Amino acid sequence: MPNWLLPENIADVLPSEARKIEDLRRLMLDNFRLYGYELVMPPMLEYVESLLAGAGQDTDLRTFKLVDQLSGRLLGLRADMTTQVARIDAHLLNRNTVTRLCYAGSVLHTRPSGLHATREPLQIGCEMYGHAGLEADAEIQELALASLALAGFDDVRLDLSHVGVLRAILLEDPVAKRDEAQLHSLLRGKDVPGLEEITNNYSATTRNALLALPHLYGDVDVLAKAREVLPALPGITKALSELAALAASAIGRAQVAIDLADLRGYQYESGAMFALYVAGLPNAVARGGRYDQVGEAFGRARPATGFSLDLRELARLLPTAERKHSIRAPWGNAPELREKIAELRKAGEVVIQSMPGHDNVQDEFECDRVLVLDNGNWILKNLG
Repeated sequence: MPNWLLPENIADVLPSEARKIEDLRRLMLDNFRLYGYELVMPPMLEYVESLLAGAGQDTDLRTFKLVDQLSGRLLGLRADMTTQVARIDAHLLNRNTVTRLCYAGSVLHTRPSGLHATREPLQIGCEMYGHAGLEADAEIQELALASLALAGFDDVRLDLSHVGVLRAILLEDPVAKRDEAQLHSLLRGKDVPGLEEITNNYSATTRNALLALPHLYGDVDVLAKAREVLPALPGITKALSELAALAASAIGRAQVAIDLADLRGYQYESGAMFALYVAGLPNAVARGGRYDQVGEAFGRARPATGFSLDLRELARLLPTAERKHSIRAPWGNAPELREKIAELRKAGEVVIQSMPGHDNVQDEFECDRVLVLDNGNWILKNLG
């Protein structure tokens, strides 16, 4: 085998793609900063028990492991950065107030997540700690949608789910609780025959509720149907109300769908979950949700919610284009900014956002025009 060949699903990033990835990274990190998120840079590897704390079996199977020649302990190459950022919040920052953190860096997977997926994604994302209210979930969802809008995607589908529905059902039936892992797998696959078989010895209420979940997917009207067919348990009522509020906040910015059997990350998440889809990619381009329990592994339980996406995968979906414009704006979530970016993207142009105070944006990004905020109005200025 030639010594220049790389392992399967590992590839070099060539100039045209690298430029798009770096443009997206700068654009999103600058926007995260405008929302108040502070950048952290966790290490590529650490002790495996810390890396996998509270992360569940899926992350364990995706993690490369090796022996540390200095300590003899087992190390892991990170497959996800969320747990690392939770560790930073719990032990290094140790704040009592709400903390907003963001990150961008490579992760490694033992197996690709899809047919054409890389085993070295470039993960970027945001996490909020210390806020248990639905406002935090809404902010993270808004920021994920804003990130795709800034990248030029205006046709986005938002899928919502909630782990609280299944957990509330299982809480009422100890027999079903013992089969939680298997039920989770069957629901993810919408395996109705498998569910019918395993639920034979459950109570009638539990069995009917579990058999209903695979069919509770579609537009927001699914929530009304769920209230009719699922038991009126406090956990279910709370979960459906939260989903309704999150769906309402996204209408007009994305096509909203509900899927109460979509339990990806079930072991990891603790509340509402979402996935974002765009044209040209069969799997989700971004995922997020609430994961309050992860901090317990580090001895400091904190409410937590966040999202992440793969910049390399996102960049592959963008058309090849030269950078022609730079956005200079004090507010990354201004409606005027989103509208102008969408307009420029439709014209086939790549938009880059710089931070306030950058007076030389045209030199830094080699652009010929810059969008500035002048007395509250967005205008285009020619720079020569």
